[in-house]
Amino acid sequence: MAEETRTLADLKGTAVAAPVIVREPKRDKQGRSYATGKRKNAVARVWIKPGKGKIIVNTREVEKYFERPVLRMLINQPFVACNRLNEFDVICNVNGGGLSGQAGAVRHGISKALTYYEPGLRPVLKAGGFLTRDSRVVERKKFGKKKARRSFQFSKR
Repeated sequence: MAEETRTLADLKGTAVAAPVIVREPKRDKQGRSYATGKRKNAVARVWIKPGKGKIIVNTREVEKYFERPVLRMLINQPFVACNRLNEFDVICNVNGGGLSGQAGAVRHGISKALTYYEPGLRPVLKAGGFLTRDSRVVERKKFGKKKARRSFQFSKR
């Protein structure tokens, strides 16, 4: 058995490059990309395709469904982050939760669908935190408590 002893200087030149992963776009026959976004108890099914920036939520315009400007801004954040504002039409169905959770679910779904449509946008969206599912949910109420953690008011007499 032949044993080879190498110094670190010898091994320095033999470094193997990490494999580069090339992702293919995922599109259906109509040229759309689909993704599911989740936040709290809300689930959004999102389809994006090239267009003029029209967003439809549950068969209604986004201005009618999400009337608060903060929620509309939240939905547009992925497009702003990757400089694709008004380039994609979005159609989504949202179920469960309240309006804030639904807006977060739509944002998550749009971000994932953008990475499926254009895989080169993944590093930008990942750095912005748009691809991470916010797993915070409401804590359940415990027995003997008024709410999840709030106790009843103490009275000495």
